[in-house]
Amino acid sequence: MSAAKQYDEEEIDEEIDHEEHFISQEDILEEVADDGDVPMDEDDEDGGESSGPVQNNSVQIFPEHRKSVFAVAGHPTQPLAATGGEDDLGYVWDITDGEVIVKLTGHTDSVTSIAWSADGEMISTGGMDGKIRVWRRVGKENYRNWEFLTELQGPDEIMFLRWHPKGNVLLAGSNDSTVWLWQLPSGNTMQVFAGHSGAVNCGEFTPDGKRIVTACADGILMFWDPRSPTPLFKLTPGDGRFNLDGITSLKVNPSSTLAVIGGAAGGVRIIGLNKGEVVATLGGHTEGESIEAIEFVDLPGAGAGAGAGVAITGATDGKACIWDLGTMRLRATLEHSDAITKLLTHPAPKGYLVVSASADKTLRTWDARTGTLVREHTGHKAAVLDASLGLEGSVVISAGDDGFALVFTTEAVEE
Repeated sequence: MSAAKQYDEEEIDEEIDHEEHFISQEDILEEVADDGDVPMDEDDEDGGESSGPVQNNSVQIFPEHRKSVFAVAGHPTQPLAATGGEDDLGYVWDITDGEVIVKLTGHTDSVTSIAWSADGEMISTGGMDGKIRVWRRVGKENYRNWEFLTELQGPDEIMFLRWHPKGNVLLAGSNDSTVWLWQLPSGNTMQVFAGHSGAVNCGEFTPDGKRIVTACADGILMFWDPRSPTPLFKLTPGDGRFNLDGITSLKVNPSSTLAVIGGAAGGVRIIGLNKGEVVATLGGHTEGESIEAIEFVDLPGAGAGAGAGVAITGATDGKACIWDLGTMRLRATLEHSDAITKLLTHPAPKGYLVVSASADKTLRTWDARTGTLVREHTGHKAAVLDASLGLEGSVVISAGDDGFALVFTTEAVEE
């Protein structure tokens, strides 16, 4: 790393706004001037700007988008990241030096979803233009050569993309209430799932790869066998305790037995996937604040009841609540000063580490066993919109509303 370089507001904005300006490896930001838009201390209630610089502790910066970066995905095995943004472009880039490996073109509106196949051989982009474009690696020598494979069409605006956990099958939810399933590399449509009445905001393959769970803005949850267009079960707002005022997030536990469903009004429901029943209702979040992110945490000995597991829910109230689903009790609450936009859980052997991203411009690594803050990741000048782990969890890659993608070490590195 080069010596710290101080940037003032004008210089940073100039880097973002003028396409002829580039930030080189030597210019990786160490510190940036604060724009004053931070939570006030009790002694700072007059609204005066905070004094002193904001430390940028990222180890790499990717400035190519120059507009909001909406989506980021770390490669399963390689030091690569893929990002998509408001500039209608995606990029695959090297997280060690920021070098562009391939520019992912062809969209006519913002790229809002991006995802690697499970084996890392293909990368898919989804946009507000309704297009899904797929590239694949060329040859087996390295990961530096990629070719455009196919464009998948059919849906309206793409709400999410998910690859099958083991095979080359791609799932997409659309703003037009449909859910699509394709086989790659052929691009053949395997299934179009209908039955939702609103934008399909979220969907997942169960970790065992055998089923699909989808949910929409109108509050309908559907459970599918990928081989059939008819759902195995369907829950609607009229089903007793299930009304969530719209569904904004979901996650299935590692044993594929439970789904945690987050609502637009702060409600959380636990659904048993065997019978399609509401197992529990969880509080913890502020009423009226939507649940934006859900993950499962590997905490040995916790959540043992029926292999339920431990879940963490993040909301626009700035809280991340850690739940033992064996007892349905709240273990700990993690806090940001603004909305939580993304949650990530570290792979084994450090499955107890959780990373949260927030509209407060920071990311934080936590020890979920105790709720202790391990490290704060700073450097963004606007909300962090997405985040992904890379290199087996040793780094976290963030996507910012400020036009930058940053790379941080998940834990502090000894000098």
